[in-house]
Amino acid sequence: MAGGIGSRFWPMSRSHKPKQFLDVLGTGKTLLQQTYERFAKICPPENILIVSNLDYRALILEQLPQILEQNVLCEPMRRNTAPCIAYANAKIALQNPNANIVVAPSDHLVLDQEKFVKDINLGLDFISNSDAILTLGITPSRPETGYGYIQVGKESPVGNGIRLVKTFTEKPNLDIAKVFVESGEFFWNSGMFLWNLQTIQNAFKDYLPEVSELFNKNTSAYNTPQEQAFIEATYSACPNISIDYGVMEHAKNVNVLCTEFGWSDLGTWGSLYENSDKNDDNNVLQGQRIITYDTQNTIVRSEGNKVAVVQGLEGYIVVDTNDVLLICKKDDEQQIKQFVNDVKIKFGASFE
Repeated sequence: MAGGIGSRFWPMSRSHKPKQFLDVLGTGKTLLQQTYERFAKICPPENILIVSNLDYRALILEQLPQILEQNVLCEPMRRNTAPCIAYANAKIALQNPNANIVVAPSDHLVLDQEKFVKDINLGLDFISNSDAILTLGITPSRPETGYGYIQVGKESPVGNGIRLVKTFTEKPNLDIAKVFVESGEFFWNSGMFLWNLQTIQNAFKDYLPEVSELFNKNTSAYNTPQEQAFIEATYSACPNISIDYGVMEHAKNVNVLCTEFGWSDLGTWGSLYENSDKNDDNNVLQGQRIITYDTQNTIVRSEGNKVAVVQGLEGYIVVDTNDVLLICKKDDEQQIKQFVNDVKIKFGASFE
């Protein structure tokens, strides 16, 4: 899934080039490229589908020249994750009605690649032998308020760290997050899912029948010149709904593989700060010409050859692009979405 706009990563992530298309970690590869390479170790490259907004098709083909053009599925508008998944399911069904599927965001960080591949293969083995939906739950390292949580129940008969899901909880406040972490029963919701095609198709029919019907209304249009017109009409009629709300919170056959492979959704500047190398002052400096004085626990990113001098900050985010300067307390970074809206209203949509 590569269609998000990453607004909490503004002003580096913009609607014309969101964070999945950026090298936010300074590795020389974008997050999309890193995700593709992870999955190329798990399945044949021709089995990797990328679902994204039509506006990003050229970017995807530029960054992944090895991808088959027909494997880039273009959404005409944003309708959240359930329609995105339904579209991919419909395409996969024509190729292999018994396919085993992994759904993953394109913009997450995975530090332990070997453990990730092992866990995905374990999960694929599980869902290929059971009528079950599997999600990946990450062992929490702190009471994070920016993630959803999964409460786990008893262990699945298959073992291997797989347990039944009790509840899903969206982003809690700090006090509740602390209770979750201390209980040992809650894991971060990674947003990655595994299922057999038949299992997820049945779940859509049960819990999101209107979405299922829309994408299966005219399957003869797929893989023809009429596909994009059919998809545009389908998305226009489609509700805006996530797979979590639409399916996961209702299904009775949801399991979770509890694991840890150095995961972060890299959804915020704070999460980038946590996962980046720091200097002696606990600062993360991303740029060629940055000098700090009396500054600690701060992330500074400056593009191009501009010299950035930062003095007297503690716990801040400083991001300087060619047309925007952001200075914000790390503790207040959840307000960045509001900043984007306000800037867009006052100065125009080009700043989104």
